[in-house]
Amino acid sequence: MAEPLQLSSRVVSSSRVRHRLEQRARELARLGIAWHVVEFGIATGAGIAAGSIALVAFGADSLIEALAGGVVLWLFTGTRLGSHRAERRAQQLIAASFVLLAAYIAVEATRTLTGGSHPEASWVGIGLAALTTVTMPLLARAKRRLGLELGSSAAVKEASQTQLCAYLSVALLLGLGANALAGWWWADPLAALAVAGVALGEAGESWRGEGCADGCC
Repeated sequence: MAEPLQLSSRVVSSSRVRHRLEQRARELARLGIAWHVVEFGIATGAGIAAGSIALVAFGADSLIEALAGGVVLWLFTGTRLGSHRAERRAQQLIAASFVLLAAYIAVEATRTLTGGSHPEASWVGIGLAALTTVTMPLLARAKRRLGLELGSSAAVKEASQTQLCAYLSVALLLGLGANALAGWWWADPLAALAVAGVALGEAGESWRGEGCADGCC
């Protein structure tokens, strides 16, 4: 079981510095939301065109990621700043989004495997997955660092969800690539199921207010 987040030693005390970090956290959340909306449009369009359930599911994941970013904006706005009650509620909302993501991936991946559908190759999808594989870990690292400095478990867990998006991008890239180059249509849903299992584990930790000692999951 993961150890509780060790945030206290890194939490900033200066109100001026904290205000700047909170502003930065909101900026990163807005950036993430904007990107995920674009990602949703590209993935969904490419998925429908290629008949790829995996790409459509990736688009749905993007909407859930945008929801998680909205939770962080909600947490670091107005009277909720510094509120332990708001922090706990944000953790639970993040956990719920993890469960929603895992459920959607599991259903769509299982449907693809049992239905035996063979999606067409999608080079647009492959390009999107490759770009997201590179950019999402950078965004997740920046979010996690801010979450630790602010002492916010919810922000750290939202960063973990951004990192999970990167894992899903790798799975999508491998699956789409295997389908396009080798005709292995089943590679994508199998990889996605593994990501769904990771998402459920993250959901449990976030609901209980747990996480890794260094903030990386």
